[in-house]
Amino acid sequence: METNQQNRDTFDECQTSQVIKEMIQVSRKKLTNNGILFILWGWILFYSGIIGYIGREVFLTYNLQRILDKSGIALGLFALAFTVYYFWKQRIKVQTYIGISLGLVWISMFVGFVLINLIQFNVLQEVNFELQHPLFMVIMAFAIVVTGGILRFRPVILGGIIFGLLALISSYLPLPYQLLLESCAWLIAFVIPGHYLYAKRNS
Repeated sequence: METNQQNRDTFDECQTSQVIKEMIQVSRKKLTNNGILFILWGWILFYSGIIGYIGREVFLTYNLQRILDKSGIALGLFALAFTVYYFWKQRIKVQTYIGISLGLVWISMFVGFVLINLIQFNVLQEVNFELQHPLFMVIMAFAIVVTGGILRFRPVILGGIIFGLLALISSYLPLPYQLLLESCAWLIAFVIPGHYLYAKRNS
């Protein structure tokens, strides 16, 4: 009797393990298909940080500065519209627990951004951008590492760790150089893994 119970327990454990593995594979497949979003957002955020750095460190004419600023806004709106369209085209009826978990991680990240600004304003009566950027980067690093950990995808985990280290380094620097490091972080954590995922998708 005990042997039958042990066999059932072992069978249930094997089934559970298999279900988890299948869920991870499904989520990995979805992440691989969505590599284009990593590339798109990675390059746009990289561009945004570089433009922020150039605007503060290099003398630009008023018209050129306006063009760069408006182009950044236009690219952001395009990326947002493309993302909505992409998910609408790629929508699936069955949600996995891993997919739901990832969604909650990134939603929590954006809520964290809002709370950081509110707390800063309540304590300092202003938003200190030299403090804001490193804190934002820390939360982003956390979200990236958790995402990579859930999906067992080492390049994303590594990108998140590097993102966090650059956040610490940037806290010692003035805002323009924080933006420069933040650009490098987007490149490492989004662009490189995104191109890797997209290459795997087409291989």
